Amino acid sequence: MSAKLFSPITIGGTEFKNRIAMSPMCMHSAGEDGCISDFHLVHYGARALGGAGLVFLETTAIMSNGLIGPGDIGIWSDDQVPGLARMVDIIHRFEAKAGCQLGHAGRQLGIDGPAVAASAIPFTTKSRVPAALTTEGIKEVVGAFRQGARRAKEAGFDVIEIHTAHGYLLNGFLSPLTNHRSDEYGGSHENRFRIVGEVIDAVRSQWDGPLFLRISSTDYVEGGNTPDDFVIYGKWMKERGIDLIDCSSGGTAMIKVKSFPNYQVPAAEKIRHEVGIKTGAVGLIETGRQAEEILQNGRADIVLIGREMLKEPFWARAAADDLRTPLPIPPQYTRYGSTWQRSQPPQPAAALTNV
Repeated sequence: MSAKLFSPITIGGTEFKNRIAMSPMCMHSAGEDGCISDFHLVHYGARALGGAGLVFLETTAIMSNGLIGPGDIGIWSDDQVPGLARMVDIIHRFEAKAGCQLGHAGRQLGIDGPAVAASAIPFTTKSRVPAALTTEGIKEVVGAFRQGARRAKEAGFDVIEIHTAHGYLLNGFLSPLTNHRSDEYGGSHENRFRIVGEVIDAVRSQWDGPLFLRISSTDYVEGGNTPDDFVIYGKWMKERGIDLIDCSSGGTAMIKVKSFPNYQVPAAEKIRHEVGIKTGAVGLIETGRQAEEILQNGRADIVLIGREMLKEPFWARAAADDLRTPLPIPPQYTRYGSTWQRSQPPQPAAALTNV
């Protein structure tokens, strides 16, 4: 049986060469203007060269007051589009798709300045108290997601993901732990979902490609969200045009999570089957065999690799070796690399395989 991990998959009308994605991870290496730096070109380019089918950049902040930390990439200005476009071009040169995760840090704002959230509830007793967003403020956030989607399209990204996880702004509206509002954006599941639905619609007004959404499938705290809640939310997400739910967890409360290989996969499996939507599995997926088990048993449709891909840009090739699956390799990395290039016309990388 051939490895499913390296089989192509079509999501939202776009084909991906395999089912390996690099998970969005903050690098905090942009300038104060939020623009792409040389570090990003090398960092993300290496993972594309390493064989991932989809390379997500770190969260791109839709507003200058929504950074997770100093040096975050921004997408709040048209001036940031040329750098993003250059990054996309490099990822494409190495035959990977480029993903843009749109987000706002909310009460977990990582820079100086006032923070905003669903309710005026600090993250910890030592954290600043955020201002509860007004209705007008919510409209401004939704509009910023719309403009972020427009800029992502102009930059040439293949996938957009809406960041609705890890205790950041949108996740803060979904969780009853952090949303104590009494207006149309608080209380019931339907009301807590309202801003998320408005953001999905705003992004879809500018974007017709694959649209992912990252969730925190559980808050790990009594009274918080669980995977059962995201079966409810997931059905509404699917109706609004989400193609894949990326199933992470935690971040709403300051607690230590007991993590172990595949610890978040059950949520991806549950949502996949009960909602009838594609899902992505993430979290301590370390080997090719582990990833293959998830896919072969129908627990998720893609895997998102985080820390392992930070340690090993060529994680996809290591996974292929683990699964004894030959992969095309760049001609520059063959035994005859430089002399072959000088003496023969260029050939596609697919012409050469591991031996």
